Amino acid sequence: MGKENMPLDVPTIRAAVAGEAWAVEKVIECYSGEIGRLCTTAKKQPDGSIKKVVDEDMRQSLILKLIESLPQFEAEL
Repeated sequence: MGKENMPLDVPTIRAAVAGEAWAVEKVIECYSGEIGRLCTTAKKQPDGSIKKVVDEDMRQSLILKLIESLPQFEAEL
């Protein structure tokens, strides 16, 4: 099982909500596969072929939104 598929444990979630850097990094790591998938676009190459690439600006934007939303996460843990 890849790291992005591993579930987050309750102490890590609580620490991420509290702003602990190590926990926020684990949350980002957990969702990195999904973020990459959401940010993948098709770019037409000069030879006419299509190449799938990750839009880095979009990826960084999604990561920032994830980090910004962590303090508002409410759950009975």
